[in-house]
Amino acid sequence: MHPLVFLGSGLLDEAVGDPQSWPHPVRILGLIIEGLDRARRGLRSPTLLRVLGIFLALGMAALAGGFAWGVLRLCGRWAWIPELILGAWMLASRSLRDAVRPVALALEAGDLEKARREVAMVVGRDTAHLDEAGVARAGLETVAESLCDGVLAPLFWFALGGLPALWAFKAVSTLDSMVGHREAPFTHFGWASARLDDLLNLVPARLSVPLIALSAWSWRALRLAWRDGAKTSSPNAGWCEAAFAGALGVQLGGLNFYDGVPHEGPRLGDPGRSLDGPLLREGLELERRVNLLALLLGTALLSLRYLHG
Repeated sequence: MHPLVFLGSGLLDEAVGDPQSWPHPVRILGLIIEGLDRARRGLRSPTLLRVLGIFLALGMAALAGGFAWGVLRLCGRWAWIPELILGAWMLASRSLRDAVRPVALALEAGDLEKARREVAMVVGRDTAHLDEAGVARAGLETVAESLCDGVLAPLFWFALGGLPALWAFKAVSTLDSMVGHREAPFTHFGWASARLDDLLNLVPARLSVPLIALSAWSWRALRLAWRDGAKTSSPNAGWCEAAFAGALGVQLGGLNFYDGVPHEGPRLGDPGRSLDGPLLREGLELERRVNLLALLLGTALLSLRYLHG
C-alpha cells in the first residue's frame, strides 16, 4: 500500500466521518452475524457451539478480507481509489468523537438530563441517576476504551496488511461486540470471536500507551499505564484506559450499575481533576491528537518500507 493512501484514508475519515444517512459495511456484517446467530440458537452442546464459533470467527474474517482483496484485484492499477475510500470507511476516529461530543456539550450547557440521555446512547451502564462526574466519566471511558479497538488497531492492521487486513479486523471486532460475551447465550458460541479480537488488539493496545503519552506530553501516562494497565479482566483495555487517565490527570473505572446490579471495576489512574464537560472535551481533543500522531507515524514507516522496497 502506498503511504499516501494510508494517510489519505485517515484524513478522509477525520474530514467526513460516518454520516448516519450513509450505508456502512459494518451494518452488512452485523446482519450476516445476526442471521448466523439465529441459526445456531437451537444448539445446546458447548463443544459444538465452540467449534461453530471458531468457524464463524475465522470465516467472517476471511469473507471480509477476501472481499476487500477481490475489489483491489478487480480494479488493477486503479486499486488505490477503492483502497483510499474503503479504508476510510472502516476507520472510526471522527465518528467516535461525534458520538461522545453531544455529551460534553450538554454538560457544558448545564443540562444534566440531556447529558444522561446522550451518554446512554454510547454506554451499556445505567445512566438515569448519574451525576455530572458520573456522566463525564462514562464519556471518557467510552473514548478511552474505543481508542484502541476502534481507532488505533484498525490503523495498525491497515498499515500492516492493507485493505484486506483492515476489513478482516473489522469483521472480528464486529463479531466481538455482537457475540463475544461471557454471559449466556454467547458463552461458548462467542468464545473464539472474543479471543481472536483480544489477539488482534494485543500489540495496538500496548502501542497506544506511548502514543497517548507523546500526544499529551505526559510521563504520568506511561507510569500509570505500567502500574494499572493489567488490572482489567480484558488483556488490552486497561493499558489504553490507564494511559488516558494518566494523561488527563483523572481516575477512571470503579462502581457502575447494569440493569440495577452493581459492578465494581478496577480503578485506573489517580484521583485528581474534576470530571466535567470541559474535561470530557479535552479528552476528545486528546483522542484526535493520538489519531493524527498514529497516522503520521504510520505514514512515515510505510514511506521507509516503500522507498526501500
